[in-house]
This record gives sequence, structure tokens and C-alpha cells, in this order.
Amino acid sequence: MPPSMYDYLIVGSGLFGATFAHEATKQGKKCLVIDKRPHLGGNIYCESIEGINVHKYGAHIFHTNNREIWDYVNGLVPFNRYTNSPLANYRGKIFNLPFNMNTFYQMWGITKPEQAKAKIEEQRAEAVAKMKAAGVTEARNLEEQGLYLVGKDIFETLIKEYTEKQWGRPCSELPAFIIKRLPVRLVFDNNYFNDAYQGIPVGGYNKLTEGLLEGVECKTNTDFFNSGYRDWRKYARQLVYTGPIDEYFGFCYGKLDWRTVQFKTRVMDIHNYQGNAVVNYTSHEHPYTRIIEHKHFEMFNQAVYDCPKTVISEEYSTEYKEGMEPFYPVNDERNNQLAERYRTLAEKETGVVFGGRLAEYRYYDMAPVIEKVINLWRSLS
Repeated sequence: MPPSMYDYLIVGSGLFGATFAHEATKQGKKCLVIDKRPHLGGNIYCESIEGINVHKYGAHIFHTNNREIWDYVNGLVPFNRYTNSPLANYRGKIFNLPFNMNTFYQMWGITKPEQAKAKIEEQRAEAVAKMKAAGVTEARNLEEQGLYLVGKDIFETLIKEYTEKQWGRPCSELPAFIIKRLPVRLVFDNNYFNDAYQGIPVGGYNKLTEGLLEGVECKTNTDFFNSGYRDWRKYARQLVYTGPIDEYFGFCYGKLDWRTVQFKTRVMDIHNYQGNAVVNYTSHEHPYTRIIEHKHFEMFNQAVYDCPKTVISEEYSTEYKEGMEPFYPVNDERNNQLAERYRTLAEKETGVVFGGRLAEYRYYDMAPVIEKVINLWRSLS
């Protein structure tokens, strides 16, 4: 390899690419990270507005049960105590999430776990009876699945219309497998995650990206497909690709489908808009799926009022169109089969590592992405 060449050209500076660059650099490898966006960090990038770290591509809450991964990220930047406890707003009434005894008290006025259990089982039995009357034994769509899992009240108040906004079609037309299970907690616990560790980097996610990419050469505003780097073997011994897998192969089998999210972000001239970082809007009354108030990820108690303004983002789930940011894979039969064909091509590609949400056509939380890269490096060494 000529001395001017890189060991790795890394396409994309999101968590997979940045973590790979970090691990490679620790092993003495020379890396170049390129990203077509004007900033580093992929979807965890934060924009500073009015002294508030705004999650530009939607709320990101780091959570894991893996102590090694928790220590790994905290070794780069300390994390705060943020605990994800979202709320649901259904036609002006507030419910705690996830479904727990607080939710059931708000919905039915009950205070005992056995009362909640009996109420849910009663409504589940009604759903089963309706399916039997229709001559079916298994849910044919998401609506039947939701009613079977948690009953009418929870499904219709907190799931049905919210899900229809997310997917842009009625629950009766969505496949049942989208919701395989709906956890119900018979305790008063609003902590959304079951993981032992969760939080937000102190100073925002850019601090995590900076820690991962310290000492790594990076170029922004550089599109792999519209630059000389497409002929990557001139520049590096190996390629790490984190972009859309179908695009890498020139869409030779056709394009994969995505769901995406659009954001309407605005500054509010008040200290505190909704009193919580995440509020889901679960009826069709509002076109957005949720509102994020970003200051609550990092400001607590008096700090909320020491910052005179706040920033909110309304989230709108929509079908992906050319030029939009792809967010979520569409896990239906067509796309799963198509993605598998592309993955088979990827396995045959020499000198290329495909990794991350876009390159694998799989949804990932943040901690598993970091864990995957660390394990990959262990296998390499």
C-alpha cells in the first residue's frame, strides 16, 4: 500500500462509521471519514439554538443493559441522568407511557394491579370472541392484533390513531406482525426502558461524535457517489460503507422503501412549553405524531427556568420521497426479500464492510450499533 493511502475510507460519520474510525485509530490505522452532510454525527447531530442542544433528526436517548458499552461511551463524554418517561396526549387528556398502573388509573380510575389485569383480560376476551365469530383464530391485521394484545380502551386511545399517523394507512390495512407484543406493567413505573443504564451526553451528542472522531481526518459536504472517492481503491485499502445498500449497488434490483420523519422546529418565547421532553399525540386531532421539547433532555429543575426560551419540534411521519432522509425500513415481504438480495451481493463484495441502519436495512438503537462495531474489531484482531 502506498504511504499516502488510507487503511480505511469510511462513508458516513454516524455512530457506525464514527465508532469504526475510533476503533481503527486505536489500532494505529489511518482513516478518512467522508459525509455528504455539512456536519458530522449522522442522525445524532445536535444543533445549538438559544443555548439548547436540539436533536435535529429526532429524539435520541441512549440506553443499554451492557455495562461495557455504558462505560465505553462515558469514557468519551459523561452522560446525565435523563430518564425517558414520555406522555401521551389523547384529545387533551394526558396518559403516562409505557402502559403501567399510572396509565390504568388515568384511564379507568383503578389502583390495584389485579383490577387492571382483570380489565385488560376482559377486553382481550371480547376481541377474541369477535375474531372467532368472524371465523378467524389469528389476527389478520394490526387492528385485530392490537385489540387481541391489550383490549379496546388502550388500543383505541393510545395505539390506533398514533400508528395510523406513523404508517399513513388504517390499522386494518397494516400487517399484524408490526406489533408482536405490547408490554403491560402492573406497577407504577413510567421509565420507558427496562435497561439498567440510560442518559444523554452532557453537552449534547456532538460531544460523543467529537470523542469518537478525535484525531481522525474527516471531510463533510463530500458525497461518495459524486466524488472521486467512488473509485475508493485509489484511496484506501478497505471501504466501510454506511449509506443505503441499494444505492451502493446502483438500485440494480430496484429501490427499497423507507418511512421518514419531517420536523417543524420553532423557538418559543417561554421557559417551559410542555413540561416533558416527549409527548405523543395519539389522535388524528393533531397531524403530528409527537412534540419534542429539547431542553428537558439536559436541563432539570431550576435550570429549565434559567434558560429563558425553549425549542420544540413537531414530528410528522411521512412516506419517503426522493431527496428526503430515509429513517425507518419498511419491514414488509417485498422489502425484506429485496433487502436480502442486496445483502447477498454485499457478502460477495471484497474489501467492503457494510454496517449500520442504511447499509443493512435494519433498524438499530444506538448502543447495539456501538457494540456491533466493537465486536467486529474483536473478530478482526
